[in-house]
Amino acid sequence: MNNSLPWPTEAEVLPLASMRGVLDRLASLVNTHEEDAALVPGLAVTEEEVAADPPPALEQIGDELGGIEVCGLTMLTLQIEDRTDVGPYTLLGPATSFYPLYETPEAAVVLALDEDGSPGAVYGIGEDLALQLAAEDLASYLARFADALENTLTALAERGPAADDTEKARTEAAEQLMDEHLFTEILGMTEAAPSAEVPLQDPAVAGIEGLPEGTLAVADLRTAPVGARVDLIEVDVPGDPLETHVAWSARGRVVAVLGG
Repeated sequence: MNNSLPWPTEAEVLPLASMRGVLDRLASLVNTHEEDAALVPGLAVTEEEVAADPPPALEQIGDELGGIEVCGLTMLTLQIEDRTDVGPYTLLGPATSFYPLYETPEAAVVLALDEDGSPGAVYGIGEDLALQLAAEDLASYLARFADALENTLTALAERGPAADDTEKARTEAAEQLMDEHLFTEILGMTEAAPSAEVPLQDPAVAGIEGLPEGTLAVADLRTAPVGARVDLIEVDVPGDPLETHVAWSARGRVVAVLGG
């Protein structure tokens, strides 16, 4: 496995037992609908060389589950191979400060990682580069993902056997269903207003301790509901907002905007 990233090592490893219920549910859904879904093997059980470099805190989870594909499309991954700082990641910090769980050229779902590597909240990032709180933590996101997966696979089954469909039509249907049941909402692609807009504040008046040096603005989502949104482009800072980047703390619930 590729271990090229300088991951911090202070974070505790997420225990597999804490997610056993949702992992078993995901496995059961895939086994029940094996024509349309497949599990990507975890690092401990795969026989193939995997170039992914997940954070140490996900070691136990990643050893068991590598991801989930629906009609050939990767809808959940714990084995991202190529990391980039463009597209939906433009305003994020170093690769060790987040881990992608789903991505397209225009959007992504990421797990926020604090400075010590502790995993926290899960955010959706759409084309406007705003952050939208998708789940309080990885376990909550996997549960939300499982609900969407069940709805999608049930609808595909009602559509008829895969053999009765063209591969392209089945894949397009799967993508549309996962968007409908999950991604459209958490990536901010609906016309509905978000449940809450969390403003970016001057750190001098925000009253938040322990912010990184060079913080220009900060958003506090510690009490914000799932669905809350932070518009990073609208931040009032000197220079180009596209030259700033974010850092997380408080298990990903405090978002600091730092200079480029």
